[in-house]
Amino acid sequence: MYYQTSNNSQFMQDEDLLYTILADLKRTVREYTTATTESSCPTVRQLFTQLTNDTLRMQGELYNLMKQLNMYSTSSKALRQDVDKSIQDARNLQQKNRQFVQQKTSSMGQYAQASNPYQQQQSSQNPYYM
Repeated sequence: MYYQTSNNSQFMQDEDLLYTILADLKRTVREYTTATTESSCPTVRQLFTQLTNDTLRMQGELYNLMKQLNMYSTSSKALRQDVDKSIQDARNLQQKNRQFVQQKTSSMGQYAQASNPYQQQQSSQNPYYM
């Protein structure tokens, strides 16, 4: 099927249009993820997290539709042991990162409290997101 423009010329085949939308959804997820990780306001961070999750759902639905219509070929099957190893490596790295961040934030928190208690009190009363 082709999309028609006002002068009846062919705009784009369905498959090409769906690939374009799929690529845009992938790009949008990357942008939302960046915005999530860079936001300092919990409300804004939650908003971008929700937008990321919604966009990932749409991307998954479009991918499944394209796969059913034989418009998208999947990669070859991976060995279960390779997948399990990759998952375990990612979990190990996440745990190491979590420990590192906790260690640094606890030592930074102690330093910040000792160095300027007035600033901490003032920032907790700030009504702005920044």
